Amino acid sequence: MPDFKKLIASLQKHYGPPELPPARGPFELVLWENACYLLPDERRAQVFEGLRQQVGLNAEAIFRAPKEVLLPLAARGGMRPETRVFRWQEIARITRTEYNGDLDQILQWPYAKAKKALKQFSSIGDPGAEKILMFCGLAEGLPLESNGLRVLTRIGYGRVHVKNYGAMYRSVQEAIAPELPRGAAALSRAHLLLRQHGKTLCRDARPECFECPAVKMCAFGGGARL
Repeated sequence: MPDFKKLIASLQKHYGPPELPPARGPFELVLWENACYLLPDERRAQVFEGLRQQVGLNAEAIFRAPKEVLLPLAARGGMRPETRVFRWQEIARITRTEYNGDLDQILQWPYAKAKKALKQFSSIGDPGAEKILMFCGLAEGLPLESNGLRVLTRIGYGRVHVKNYGAMYRSVQEAIAPELPRGAAALSRAHLLLRQHGKTLCRDARPECFECPAVKMCAFGGGARL
């Protein structure tokens, strides 16, 4: 049987303590999610820091920033930079008009209401909204993205559904629920370590099972060292 606590401990021993994103608060975290497309975290951080230094990480500054300033930054974030600029300014517009420029207020709301508010923004679905709230100190369960989900299904949690991602996600959530640690900090650490492992050793194609610190507890790669 898999052991979630032991899994996370083995990943932290291998990778070291994970670092939270440089974004702070829900508004910055929404921007962080929209900073680039299909590029490494290092590039995302460069785009985000460029926004911080050249524009300012608040709704008013981004809404009023000239497109001539935003477009070069967006171009560093990958394809379709014009769409990215539109999304940044739409995020700022919604925050100005719906939340008086202060998205932090949702952190005082009931969890379900805060989650619904975040889903107004581009690229933010249920797991993304849950992740943002978790990084802000509010958590009800462990949000997962595709890399972390893959790690857990390979370990033996839930069921793989090749054609139904939603069903697979729900099955993993049900399987890990009894073993989850308490508190947003511990859940954030687990989320980040699972994501890192899925992006490095436990890749979708050509996973490096012989290097995996969790291979002995893994249903997928358990025979790799035999």
